[in-house]
Amino acid sequence: MSLGLLIALSLALGVAAWLFFLWTVKTGQYDDPEGAKYRMLEDDEGERKPAPPPAEAGREDPPGPPPGGAHRGPERSP
Repeated sequence: MSLGLLIALSLALGVAAWLFFLWTVKTGQYDDPEGAKYRMLEDDEGERKPAPPPAEAGREDPPGPPPGGAHRGPERSP
């Protein structure tokens, strides 16, 4: 490859990177970089579900469909 082609290619890549950076700034990608780590720590009271009760040790469910009649698929232990 000739030296002129390599220079033109590197300039084109540099301009493309600069245009991409300007586009990200224009669309607001860098507006609030600190907010996500603080939102992660906030409690969402409306979305909290109670924890299921702990399973009894040594207790096995009887074979067959669950009460209610519908089969839900294979049971998985935690």
